[in-house]
Amino acid sequence: MLREIVLDTETTGTEARSGDRLIEIGAVELLKHIPTGRTFHRYCNPQRAVSEGAFNVHGLSDAFLSDKPIFAEIVGDLMDFLREGRLVIHNAPFDVGFLNMEYARLGAYAPPPIRLEDVVDTLPMARRKHPGAANNLDALCARYGIDNTRRTKHGALLDAQILAEVYVELLGGKQTSLGLLDAQTASPAAELAAQAVPVAPRPYRSRLTDEERARHDSFRASLGATAIWAEYIGADDPA
Repeated sequence: MLREIVLDTETTGTEARSGDRLIEIGAVELLKHIPTGRTFHRYCNPQRAVSEGAFNVHGLSDAFLSDKPIFAEIVGDLMDFLREGRLVIHNAPFDVGFLNMEYARLGAYAPPPIRLEDVVDTLPMARRKHPGAANNLDALCARYGIDNTRRTKHGALLDAQILAEVYVELLGGKQTSLGLLDAQTASPAAELAAQAVPVAPRPYRSRLTDEERARHDSFRASLGATAIWAEYIGADDPA
């Protein structure tokens, strides 16, 4: 079964190679593009100051992060959640760059680095589908009618939840009748059942001539009332 992990991060700044660090990770599990209700969410003490620009985006202060675990203390739980799942990220090079930087800091205990070619990046997906338009998360929510009114600041888990809904739209439209943010009340089985739409048989056009139709009807009538298709004798062929 296709398992995907929609992931987002918040950081102390924008430059992983210059020493900026992860401070928040949020992730949402999808099975066959349907939310299971399982999520991952952790804050991390970056052991360095949050830049003013980053603070204005996410509102996570040095004081708030000071008593949070460092990345090395939460990486085991993160790897358990990510295991055997395909990552879905908006602007993947940014988040993957920070995750790989944090992995590298673990030295001999580092997980293997994430390869960008193994990640579904929703930003180029959106650019291909909507060339020339704004394709940030807020713009995509507005385009697809996804409620993001609670997003007064960036937050990793909330952004991952919203991105999961955007991702389904980018794939071709909503596949469930329930919003992702209400996924805790829905099971994958219930969601799959909700997708099942009865399909009416498509009518066909008969290729028989009037003479052929008359001979065929005569033959069916000759088989008697117990014939398996007797109930159809006399029925008009669909136009």
